[in-house]
Amino acid sequence: MAIINKPTPVMEEIVLDPSKTIMSKTNPKGTIEYANDYFMEISGYDEHELIGQPHNAIRHPDMPKVLFKWLWERLQKKENIHALVKNLAKDGRYYWVITDFEVKTDGKEVIHSFFARRKCPPRSAIKTISDLYKKLLAIEKAQGVEVSEKYFIGFLEERNQTYDEFIEEICLFEKQRSLDLKDLQYHKRKGLFVRMFK
Repeated sequence: MAIINKPTPVMEEIVLDPSKTIMSKTNPKGTIEYANDYFMEISGYDEHELIGQPHNAIRHPDMPKVLFKWLWERLQKKENIHALVKNLAKDGRYYWVITDFEVKTDGKEVIHSFFARRKCPPRSAIKTISDLYKKLLAIEKAQGVEVSEKYFIGFLEERNQTYDEFIEEICLFEKQRSLDLKDLQYHKRKGLFVRMFK
């Protein structure tokens, strides 16, 4: 199958419907095996164009490689990771998502697929993360992925946070601020995706 030719990015955003979810399933190498209708609607591709393609076919060039390095390391350990990702549609427009993964294994714990859900992230989180990604990408272009990763680690160490904690903070800040203490304690026992979208 021919690889999708990536379009030239344009400075126009597709804003997702917060009530809808983009869903996809890939094999362990990241090849798309299923994409739901909303994925096709937002990306602009037809099923026959997406199925069989590597998921990075929709990766926006503004995304630093270090994030995907971390994402794949976590998934290979069968761990979920919530990432804020800028994707590239067929017409060159972009859209932001927050991801949630389910790692599917066989009876012997061998990974056979990844099922991903993607939703519309908060606007404030997009602003915060896009500023960070610009720095990481600039370092990556000048010095390489390894140096960019060291900067990223230092950024998180300064905040005494993991990447997950950082994402949770920027995505849930407004929502948590509006909760009273009892609700907040209950809220924190739920997973990030549940807390954001339920």
